[in-house]
Amino acid sequence: MRGWWREIAGLVLPVDCGGCGSPRTELCEECAAQLYGGAPRRVRPDPEPLGLPLVHAAAGYGNAVRAVLLAHKERGALGLAGAAGRALAGAVRAGAGSSSDGSPLLLVPVPSARRAVAARGHDPARRIALAAAAELRRAGTSARVAGVLRQRRPVADQSGLGARERRENLAGALAVVAGGGRLLAAGRVVLVDDLLTTGASLAEAARAIDEAGGWGSAGSGVRHAAVVAASPSAFEINRNWN
Repeated sequence: MRGWWREIAGLVLPVDCGGCGSPRTELCEECAAQLYGGAPRRVRPDPEPLGLPLVHAAAGYGNAVRAVLLAHKERGALGLAGAAGRALAGAVRAGAGSSSDGSPLLLVPVPSARRAVAARGHDPARRIALAAAAELRRAGTSARVAGVLRQRRPVADQSGLGARERRENLAGALAVVAGGGRLLAAGRVVLVDDLLTTGASLAEAARAIDEAGGWGSAGSGVRHAAVVAASPSAFEINRNWN
């Protein structure tokens, strides 16, 4: 109900830019350029968690990009999902490309905790993934969202935890739902999320999918992941990677 009301309110109430606060525009040209105007980069946190797939990010997590993602995730600016999805689609293309055998790209969002979804009134990663899949299809790439991951035990709030604590907090926390492995076998899996910090969430998601045997035609294990933004250190350090 909360998410529905936010959808309606976004249509009838005045909005300001989610990046800089400029009036009468949901996202101004300057902030849009920061979000999806640059070339996506391959990024890697330091230290890199075991099992982390190759990750591409559309932007560094700072300034307008940070403001947009927080407005979407925490303040219910649901209209920004389209712009974030456009950025995510660019990161997916940079890493996974398009399928040469005609099978679809399967965007698998990292799930939020149920209590977080209830508090926010929506699942940010899933909403952005749906927008990214639509953007990819408009550009001629077969893509769909496969929301097959679930948390199988409670985890602590990740904010304030270091890299090692995050890995320990998430170890074994995710699982593929019953029948999810068959769904994933129909295409090429790309893990997606809004933000990469330590990489612990993506590494745990990859472990859960690999354990279920759901990597489709890609070969041995999940090989690609994409995010809207990565921590500034990861994004800048890897500026010259291919």
